[in-house]
Amino acid sequence: DSMARGTVRLAHPGESRNVHQSVTLLEAIEEFRFDALIGGARRDEEKARAKERIFSHRDSFGQWQPKDQRPELWTLFNTKLQPGEHFRVFPISNWTELDVWQYIAREAIALPSLYYTHQREVVERKGLLVPVTELTPLKPGEVAESRDVRFRTVGDITCTCPVESLAATPEQIVLETLAADVSERGATRMDDKTSEASMEKRKKDGYF
Repeated sequence: DSMARGTVRLAHPGESRNVHQSVTLLEAIEEFRFDALIGGARRDEEKARAKERIFSHRDSFGQWQPKDQRPELWTLFNTKLQPGEHFRVFPISNWTELDVWQYIAREAIALPSLYYTHQREVVERKGLLVPVTELTPLKPGEVAESRDVRFRTVGDITCTCPVESLAATPEQIVLETLAADVSERGATRMDDKTSEASMEKRKKDGYF
């Protein structure tokens, strides 16, 4: 809808849609007048996430100001809003990737097969395994390889990469996660490689 309205314009078909999500999100908040939106972010995902709390206050422009983050002492939440403002609420903010996989294993939660090992055509770029698709084709001189991979996170294919893995069950992923030394976003997101502050900048502009 945003693209049809012209409020989102891609510079080229292969451009990451990630940054443009903020436009659509803010348009939906304006249309439906939401007071709070619930997300699944965790503090161990990325440095900027760690600055937020469970209740993340956003001003009337949908912007987040890290310096104005409200404290949550004793799990008490300041839910006061001015007209036009809203909250992004992250109930599992204090969980880690390991906590999530231990919970999935304990509760035997069914997940899409992308989260587990599978064979996929990829090409290595800047230390990441980029999936070869219509939206992410090979560049001149590149050669695709078939590797055993899984996705630690599932998002926009233009910026989300799998990791090499043979883990086929939640229990195997728990063991793999225990040994991981790179965060989920650090290992999978091309757009977060642009600068240390790329996520924080997007969140100030309204990103989830």
